[in-house]
Amino acid sequence: MPTILLADDESAITDNLAPLLTRAGFDVVVAHDGQEALDRVRAQDPDLVVLDVMMPRMDGRAVLRRLRQEGSSTPVILLTQVGESSERAMALEEGADDYLNKPFDPQELTARIRAVLRRRDGDRTGGPGQFQRLRSGSVVLDRVSQRVWKDGREVVLTPRATALLSYLMTHPDEVMTRERLLEAVWGWTFQTSTRSVDTRIAELRRELEDDSASPRLIATVLGSGYRFAGPVEKA
Repeated sequence: MPTILLADDESAITDNLAPLLTRAGFDVVVAHDGQEALDRVRAQDPDLVVLDVMMPRMDGRAVLRRLRQEGSSTPVILLTQVGESSERAMALEEGADDYLNKPFDPQELTARIRAVLRRRDGDRTGGPGQFQRLRSGSVVLDRVSQRVWKDGREVVLTPRATALLSYLMTHPDEVMTRERLLEAVWGWTFQTSTRSVDTRIAELRRELEDDSASPRLIATVLGSGYRFAGPVEKA
């Protein structure tokens, strides 16, 4: 049972979230300020930390910086109240594994926790992100040369579509919002709309799916975004 440290100074949040995460299969430890969170990480070595940014004694980002300075690789999800891309970019640059804007759906937080833990376990066991060449069915991607093959023949894709494919294949079975894909593939300051994601997804389906109208590799998740549904293995 993974141990989750939930750090937030709002008791209304911890009182609701802690039982929900427990029912989801996690052992939950609660901290009510930044210094307590830092002390508990040092003492209990949780599998993942959920940190509110705005906390007394030490804010969440300061806790995150201290952990990374001390060499801790414990995954951290930040709960932020600022939706600006610069704030989110800074959180990731300082070592956060993911972020979630308040107010948020508790079920989404649970899904984010599971996704981050899967990535951590994948890194430890040689998951997709560890390999240069990946395969899903008849599609092969070389992440270093940025080349793609289908049925043994090279497929010419736009650079952005190739980068998008690489990101999706290294995060298999994760639901990706268009906003998250924009941030990860296009970059924080890139001025574009989520329609760009749809355009590149359409390109990938047109070139890689056997039937682009009934995609099996890149699935649409209604109301959310996309998910790489095909099995991914080292090529």
